Amino acid sequence: VNISILIVAVVIFLLVIHHNFLSLSDFLRRELSDPSPLGLQPIDFIPAAPQRLTDERNDKEIAVVIAASDERLGGAIAAMNSIYQHTRSNVVFHIVTLNDTVDHLRTWLRSPPLQNMRYRILEFDPRVLEGKVQVDPQKADTFKPLTFARFYLPNLVPHAEKVIYVDDDVIVQDDIVELYNTPLKPGHAAAFSDDCDSTSSKVAVRGAGNQYNYIGFLDYQKETIRKLAMKANTCSFNPGVFVANLTEWKLQNITKQLEKWMALNVVEELYSKTLAGSVTTPPLLIVFYKQHSSIDPMWNVRHLGSSAGKRYSPQFVKAAKLLHWNGHFKPWGRTASYAEVWERWYVPDPAGKFNLIRRHSEAYEAK
Repeated sequence: VNISILIVAVVIFLLVIHHNFLSLSDFLRRELSDPSPLGLQPIDFIPAAPQRLTDERNDKEIAVVIAASDERLGGAIAAMNSIYQHTRSNVVFHIVTLNDTVDHLRTWLRSPPLQNMRYRILEFDPRVLEGKVQVDPQKADTFKPLTFARFYLPNLVPHAEKVIYVDDDVIVQDDIVELYNTPLKPGHAAAFSDDCDSTSSKVAVRGAGNQYNYIGFLDYQKETIRKLAMKANTCSFNPGVFVANLTEWKLQNITKQLEKWMALNVVEELYSKTLAGSVTTPPLLIVFYKQHSSIDPMWNVRHLGSSAGKRYSPQFVKAAKLLHWNGHFKPWGRTASYAEVWERWYVPDPAGKFNLIRRHSEAYEAK
């Protein structure tokens, strides 16, 4: 009788374990297949570098977010390579891309110079922008949804307290940990490089139009803008490189604020008509008006892509901690200043696609 009772108990126990296992499997399948509410879906993650490399680097983990579109993938690869080769910190790249780019990106990341990088690939679903961005049907192919990835940083890196965002047209020439350690004032969710008082703007602002103050980005004839009481001559800032305090970002619900001004622009057309195409900067200027800290201007030496001529001396370029080719003249496309600096960090495309795109550089547009 005792043996029979024992057998029955064991059978019941095994059935319970089997049931729980099936439930867990079903839960995991749902977690992996269902997109998150914002359409930001993790694809894969390389959790650790080889032990010998881990021993050589500091324990501090630094999250770096970068968007990687297929037509500009070589730029993102060069930017990441320059960051990785100049730091001893444990940098983790959070690479935001579209579904049709994932295979190309993963193949490129297997190249020998990049094999030991830690990274996470995130698929960005453009549907999250529905109702928030007005797309001209005749210019639909020029719409770049990945430029809005920076608005969703807490969703991209949910467990980090602080992150760095960089555009794909940058090269880093110093240890990124210095930028990461930029002090942010209490209550500030981000630190940017201001356009009026930065080293780069003092040298390069001539010929950049009004893109160094608020009136260059916002339509001050609209009542909604006037009611904000933001001075039109206020220095703008460049959102291509910044440091974010995600704890403060979430407390202030920055993402929702940005989405609000995106949606209002669809209805009221609040952005300046004189602006050269940027639709990501205006919401940031509104939300962070006099509510952001500043990064060292040498960590965003920009306007290298605003013309084919050289705005800076070779000595200044060598001293810069981060070079930024914002503008039409990208270092991988048409003739750009100091393209040879960029090429030092470029890793050839194993699929051979990017070289072809470089010969058709007119397809590239400035951010």
